[in-house]
Amino acid sequence: MIRRYWKSDSQREADRVSLENVKKTILEQIPDARISADHAYREADLAIDFCEDVIPPLPDEAVMKIVHLFESAGAQAKISSIHVNGWFGEYDKLKMALIFFQEVFGVDLEGIRDQVVFSGDSPNDCPMFAYFTHSVGVANVLHFREKLSHEPAWITGREGGFGFAEMVDGRSGRWFRGEALSA
Repeated sequence: MIRRYWKSDSQREADRVSLENVKKTILEQIPDARISADHAYREADLAIDFCEDVIPPLPDEAVMKIVHLFESAGAQAKISSIHVNGWFGEYDKLKMALIFFQEVFGVDLEGIRDQVVFSGDSPNDCPMFAYFTHSVGVANVLHFREKLSHEPAWITGREGGFGFAEMVDGRSGRWFRGEALSA
């Protein structure tokens, strides 16, 4: 496995200590929130579960309070379809994708961005939706329409993995151009 991080080992260790403090604050102030089940495998962020294993799902007000608590601590905070992810640093999916294409494929992504398809499902995918000409949101992205700073170019008719399979199949007549978000 090749691992590539935005920050050095010592910077990530300092961030882990800071994220531990943020975690304590979030869990104290929002007792129904939970740490994500995959937390043990995360090396640069903290994921707060609001609906994957949390039943019933946390209300929007609680999710937005989690975002606020991350940001108040100086962290980035992005809402995914199941977690609020928080981290320290000025990086996101797009910045890391640019590095990945350069370092792994030896390709400047800017030169081929119209040849790449990106698929996502939530607000944390907005930098990718904005960048790629061929961005696809699986249908559950519609649950977050008010939280999207950038819309995907296309939206599948189905949610989750079924929507992804629909995109890969490419034969569905149920795709909507981005205007479906305002409908």
